[in-house]
Amino acid sequence: MPFGAALDNRWDDARAATLGPAELLVYRSHLLGGDRQITNFGGGNTSAKLVEQEPLSGARVNVLWVKGSGGDLAEITLDGFATLYMDKLLELPRLYRGAADEDAMVGYYAHCAFNLNPRAASIDTPLHALVSYAHVDHMHPDAVIAIAASSDGRALTSQIYGNEIGWLPWIRPGFELGLQLQQFARENPAARGVILESHGLFTWGNTSKQCYSTTIEVINRAIRWLSAHSNKGGGLAPEIIALLSPARRKHIAAVVMPRIRGLISATGYKVGHFDDGPAVLEFVGSRAFSHLAALGTACPDHFLRTKIRPLALPFDASAEDEQALIARLPAAIDAYRRDYAAYYERCRRDASPPMRDPDAVIYLVPGVGMFSFAGDKTAARIASEFYINAIHIMRESSRVSTYRPLEEQAAFDIEYWLLEEAKLKRMPARKALAGRIALITGGAGGIGLASARRLLDDGACVVLTDIDQSPLDEAVDQLQAQYGKDSSVGLWSDVTDEAAIGALFRDAACHFGGIDICVSNAGIASAAAIEETSLAIWRHNMDILSTGYFLVSRECVRLMNAQDIGGSIVFIGSKNALVASPGAAAYCTAKASELHLARCLALECAPAGIRVNVVNPDAVLRGSRIWQGEWAEQRARQNHTTPDKLEEVYRNRSLLKRSVYPEDIAEAVAFLASDRAAKSTGNIINVDAGNAAAFTR
Repeated sequence: MPFGAALDNRWDDARAATLGPAELLVYRSHLLGGDRQITNFGGGNTSAKLVEQEPLSGARVNVLWVKGSGGDLAEITLDGFATLYMDKLLELPRLYRGAADEDAMVGYYAHCAFNLNPRAASIDTPLHALVSYAHVDHMHPDAVIAIAASSDGRALTSQIYGNEIGWLPWIRPGFELGLQLQQFARENPAARGVILESHGLFTWGNTSKQCYSTTIEVINRAIRWLSAHSNKGGGLAPEIIALLSPARRKHIAAVVMPRIRGLISATGYKVGHFDDGPAVLEFVGSRAFSHLAALGTACPDHFLRTKIRPLALPFDASAEDEQALIARLPAAIDAYRRDYAAYYERCRRDASPPMRDPDAVIYLVPGVGMFSFAGDKTAARIASEFYINAIHIMRESSRVSTYRPLEEQAAFDIEYWLLEEAKLKRMPARKALAGRIALITGGAGGIGLASARRLLDDGACVVLTDIDQSPLDEAVDQLQAQYGKDSSVGLWSDVTDEAAIGALFRDAACHFGGIDICVSNAGIASAAAIEETSLAIWRHNMDILSTGYFLVSRECVRLMNAQDIGGSIVFIGSKNALVASPGAAAYCTAKASELHLARCLALECAPAGIRVNVVNPDAVLRGSRIWQGEWAEQRARQNHTTPDKLEEVYRNRSLLKRSVYPEDIAEAVAFLASDRAAKSTGNIINVDAGNAAAFTR
């Protein structure tokens, strides 16, 4: 599957005419960063040398605007750019004492900051500053890197571009590379850019439009040239393998991912991502798969996300089932760790930081696809996207030449660069539930939605499920708008349907890689005198509040046992589980059943490290869909009041004379789900503002 059509030049003169010089840089950055064929997430830099007014003297001075450290071009705003005095930057070469001085040079960038801009300048700053052109783009397009990662990349560059685009051999990004770019641009005034071996593309221009257009044109030439050579043999040399159906691939992913996750989460919880797109399936089903995967990735931006190489898991999709794959996971993961430790020892230098997590990020399975695992869902998804970039590069480079990854020592020197280590140390501390995955039933409103928000606040990913699709969709939209697209997923389910619950947990495992926290919250309520309680009402209460909690718990325990890293199950009970109420026999009995189920599970699941606890609320009216219907009218009649006065009635009957809100229940859920409650199981927390009859002792 060669590259598709050439890129469109999306520059809009009418739009550009409305923008100031700095805004034009943002506009160009969005055009480039918004297309992953041009650069990957967080990758690449854009810059512009602009005239600004000096804050103290009022003089007009030249200022470099360049993408700061971190951030993504697709969404960058003005405050995402570092701004630096050009005259100060141009003084830095006289301070440079050679390659051993690279890291020290970074310390000078802060002294060049214009207008007290706090945005940290990136390591690529001199690459933009020392090239004399007003506008510079640095991109990581797959088509160009396929040439840059070829054994005869220099010759191919000359063949495709002539003298318009130059070639620089691999050198780690930094001041020395900036000096080399400066020298090249001076000595080749007709050149419009440079391909950096195993790295990417630099292009420049005198205007923002010219720079952008050159970038697009250079990438398009590579796309067209590679496409013209796509039928000349080589490449992945696909072989015919058993074609598993999408449903079968998804089933294997749902079964295998929790096993992998359990094996690699001992030193920190990981979240998974599954990809079985065409590029991945073509790669893992090809004859070249094992050879190319073992070589590793070429571009620094790739292996900083994916590690230098993936874990390729042997699997014969035509003759084996998932149990064969599961059986060989422990040995394969252990072997990867040993190989990674050996790589570290071979390449480490005296000042190298300690070895980091030795587990793979990317797991490739023939006939199935790719699993990626990282500390959060976004990182796992982005790692998979980066590896797809690497697949494109390996495929195209192998079609026209011989793929050549970055030499191992050079790769190590990027991965364990002291500046990279310092960047990692500056990252915020992980939140209490980072890397953990929660599933919440009855999640579309009230207690369920409040619990989702509270767990997300602590860094968890959330699977929200409900029987009402429209409110579920609305709830997930709210969560994703607040916490990001990767934070949560909505999955329809009916807790009374055994098949639906099985599918729910398989889908959850396929989406995030497993489950650590299960909040059973699905509920209904009904009130009727015993002689007016129909069998249908009785069964409806028992189906949802007793059988439903059983079905959810059983699937959850099965999944947690497969992971073998423990977990926390929290039942949302009720004051009525402890205190009988007249006129609500079906509801009270079902809730009492739920409470005793939790006690039984706490006993049974403790050896596996699975804790089971209960939160007992009382009269949580706000945001509850249960209280929006007949239940409110029934309880109002029971209490000789009207539905709009119920909250006041319940508040006044409590010992503390306080209303109980969904957020109060969510706080108890977050406690029981967290390591703060690591030594608590079989417990009940009443969140009811005080009800003496419901005291557990």
